[in-house]
Amino acid sequence: MGRTIPSFRVALEQEIALWKHFRKALRPKDRTVFDKLMDKARNHSDAGMLANRPVILDTIFMATFLEQQKEIERLQKQMEHLKRGKL
Repeated sequence: MGRTIPSFRVALEQEIALWKHFRKALRPKDRTVFDKLMDKARNHSDAGMLANRPVILDTIFMATFLEQQKEIERLQKQMEHLKRGKL
């Protein structure tokens, strides 16, 4: 007997594919950003497998939020460093 439930990675790719028309309607610059967000979700697929969330999009959003928060914190540290250098 085969698996009836797709693996998380397969389900993730299926969910991303559902957004193809949305992606196509974006401006080229925005498409690049969209693709980067989906890559961030793929990069966290190991955590997504363990999240036990029935809606794959929830995991995509969480992975994206995580990466955006990391970037915000990196930029905040950089700003603090620059402020200290100017004072």
